Amino acid sequence: MADQLSRVFAALADPTRRDIIDRLSSGDATVTAIAAPYDVSIQAVSKHVKVLEDAGLVTRSRQAQRRPVHLEAEVFDLASMWLERYQRRAEERFQRLDTLLDDLDEDGTPLTHPRTAQKGQAS
Repeated sequence: MADQLSRVFAALADPTRRDIIDRLSSGDATVTAIAAPYDVSIQAVSKHVKVLEDAGLVTRSRQAQRRPVHLEAEVFDLASMWLERYQRRAEERFQRLDTLLDDLDEDGTPLTHPRTAQKGQAS
């Protein structure tokens, strides 16, 4: 999993490849069609597609003389799960910080936490 995740992030590190992914999200396309808007050779775009293919982000099929490139959206689930784990951790840290800041008055002096005050009153 780590190796594939590394290949996915390495493939997505290039803005041209991210743009190719964006274009393929609308539907399959041939390398010639993908290359049309770029000021580079078809061979250069084909190399970008090969990197995406090696990462598992796209596949190529054969339809008669055409070889359309297809986006493999499931691979993004792997990256999404990895990112979501760290997003949850960051959100938990921010919640703890919010709680801490809520427990301070305007000049930064700690307020008595309501739960602590209730425990003291019950004694």
